[in-house]
Amino acid sequence: MTSNKKDPVLVVLQMSGAYDALNTIIPYNDPLYKDYRQVLKVEPEEVLAIDDKVGFHPAMAPIKALYDQGKVAVIQGIGYPNPIRSHFRSMDIWHTAEPTKMGMDGWLGRAIRDLDPHKENVLTAVNFGRGLPRALASSGVSVASVGNLESLGVLTGIEGKDQRTEALDIFARMYSPMIGSGPANDYLSQTGLDALKGADILSTAPGRYSSTVEYNGDQFAQWLKNIAQVHLGDFGTRVFYTGLNPGAFDTHANQTTGFPKLWSEVSNAVSDFYQDLKEHQAGEEVVMLLFTEFGRRVQENGSGTDHGSGSVAFAIGDRVEGGLYGEYPSLEPDKLDEGDLRWNNDFRSTYATLLEKWMGLDSKSILAESYEQFDFIK
Repeated sequence: MTSNKKDPVLVVLQMSGAYDALNTIIPYNDPLYKDYRQVLKVEPEEVLAIDDKVGFHPAMAPIKALYDQGKVAVIQGIGYPNPIRSHFRSMDIWHTAEPTKMGMDGWLGRAIRDLDPHKENVLTAVNFGRGLPRALASSGVSVASVGNLESLGVLTGIEGKDQRTEALDIFARMYSPMIGSGPANDYLSQTGLDALKGADILSTAPGRYSSTVEYNGDQFAQWLKNIAQVHLGDFGTRVFYTGLNPGAFDTHANQTTGFPKLWSEVSNAVSDFYQDLKEHQAGEEVVMLLFTEFGRRVQENGSGTDHGSGSVAFAIGDRVEGGLYGEYPSLEPDKLDEGDLRWNNDFRSTYATLLEKWMGLDSKSILAESYEQFDFIK
């Protein structure tokens, strides 16, 4: 558990589309790297070296700067048993922590239920983006899902507590003709009420926020700014979730242009968010998890890369013990997984580490089994 007075907060950043792990953390001194990547290779002098074996892609300079400060854990060779190279199914596995069957609840949904079993706070979890990620979904759990804070607050134009309560009651009754009465209706009605109440409260966040940090104008950066606004507004949110639009990192073609642009946007936004927290003395309150659904094939396809297996993830924050964790998968042809980097550490070990060592929860009850944990949380 943390020593600071505020409860620890987890910010999950989903990099949809599956970024190319081999060109994210680059084995720049391995001669096989250039053999596989004659077009897409990053030259050794351009790599932001971590050691004499691997380094960051040059577009990730802001994250590399945080790494140099000891704030970034690089989790190498991450994946899951019997890899599936489908975006939908693979992301579903990451969301439910169920590689062998179709899971019902999201891993974070189960965590949220443990964090707030009596649903005392409608803002225990907040998602920024379209729809509700499966990771956050669980029966009896309400999550506020927001497109943009600045345009939020559907009830803010209604003055007076009685009028606002009446509007919420009308909203609740809208469910009844569709599904009848009973527990299901009660749950959906309450979920709708919670969503509206959450939106109503969150709409006040921008007005309570002041910062010298200037975020870029791209959508991902603005969502991270929104997360900073809500966290610094002290609404008691414990889990935040956001990410790039679906398919963003799906670089089957033109990877030399699209890939650096995406990592530049992500790295700048993550750095700005980190600096924003630091400016408000809130750096020790938040840990970020940055992940993607799988890696990409070792052999380039011409101008891009196709779906692969083993990948790399990142934990970032002041309470992170920076460094390399896990083993970088071998590039030797006979050690590849059907032409892909072979995963060598289960993603649920990273989840277990965050749940136990950061959030103070029982990971076994959430993940169904016990998993070896890393030491990347101070």
